[in-house]
Parts: sequence; C-alpha cells; structure tokens
Amino acid sequence: MAKAKADEKILSYNDVVLRRSDIDILSGPYFLNDRIIEFYFSYLTSCYPSEDILLIPPSIAFWIKECPDISSLKDFVEPLHLQRRKLIIFPINDNADVSMAEGGSHWSLLAFERNANVFVHHDSSGGINNAHAKRVYRAVISYTASDAKYVECSSSPRQDNGYDCGLYVTAIARVICEWYQNDRPRGTDDLWFAAIKEQITPSHVSKMRNDILELVRSLMSKQ
Repeated sequence: MAKAKADEKILSYNDVVLRRSDIDILSGPYFLNDRIIEFYFSYLTSCYPSEDILLIPPSIAFWIKECPDISSLKDFVEPLHLQRRKLIIFPINDNADVSMAEGGSHWSLLAFERNANVFVHHDSSGGINNAHAKRVYRAVISYTASDAKYVECSSSPRQDNGYDCGLYVTAIARVICEWYQNDRPRGTDDLWFAAIKEQITPSHVSKMRNDILELVRSLMSKQ
C-alpha cells in the first residue's frame, strides 16, 4: 500500500511525470533523483524557449556517458542537433552501472558555451565527478562542430552537506540560462562565473528545494 502511494502520479509536465515519492524527496533533506532534475530542466526549457539552448535530461546524459559503441551513440546524439546549439547543459551523475536505474551518489553539471568555445564542469564537491564529466565531453565534442576545450571550474560553489548536489545543479543551470538570455558579456574568462559566485550560496540552494516544491504544487493545482 505504501509503495503504491509513493508511485502515485501527481504531475505530468511536458514529457516528465512526477510521483508522490518525489514530493517526499523535495520535502526533506534528501538527494535529488533523476525525475526531479529532469522536471526542473524541462521547466527551464519552458522559461528560456530558444533553439540555441539545450538542457539534456539526466537519462540522456547518462546514456551518452555509458554508451557502449560509437554507432549507437551516433544514432542517439545526432537528433539532438548539438552542432546548432549555442548553450548545452548536461547533468552529470557518477553512476557507471547501466543496469541500475537512478543509481549514483553525486550530481554535477557540464556546460558547453559555443562563443567561448569551452565546456565548463561545475562540481559542488570539488571535482569528484571530473572523470564522468570528461567522458561526456569526449563523447559529444565531435557532434558540436567545435574544438572546444574542457575546463574544471575551481571556483564552483561548494555544498556543505552530503545531499544538496542535485540542487546545486538546478541552481547553477538556472543562473547560466539567465546569464545567456540576458546577453551578458561572453568570453572564456568571464562567462557566467561572476553570476554564480554572487547568486549561488548554501542558503540560496537550501531555499531552492522549497522553491521547486512550491513550483510543483502550483503546477499540480492547475492541471
């Protein structure tokens, strides 16, 4: 009975279905799952509707990272039209087991910015997902029609607990999209780094958990 209640569908938003258990995750200090991050990325896509911007769902980012052969990767990646995009954001998870749904214990974010010709990895735990982010970078670089370099951002904001990494991913993704939409100065040295330093603090990230929860509840009341 409890499992059936946890699996109850509470919201369909674009192509994402949230369940009662997702509300429970957002209500407490818990590690964000794939569905919540996918939901928020879908929401950001609705907020910043541009063919230039692509936010990759966690399941697709995971498959890109763990795809076993080049031909399968090509069939999977080409429909994303990465060569057309100016800003691409990937959620990176440290799960390496393709048989384990929603596995892993840490999230980080990899962002490609075409004008600066760079992939930037933001990790709230000091780069522990670096190897996983580099696997995604190596898998997609040829599909972006660029020779962009990979940069590990040493100034990324750090989490002060063991469960908010996914919230840092959503918060940083929002700041990057806002930075891009507002046409801020673009160059390898500045990018969105100042905006992240100014806006992403532990208190901001903690508040974001409630912001996402309230967003879900608001959308539930409208469906």
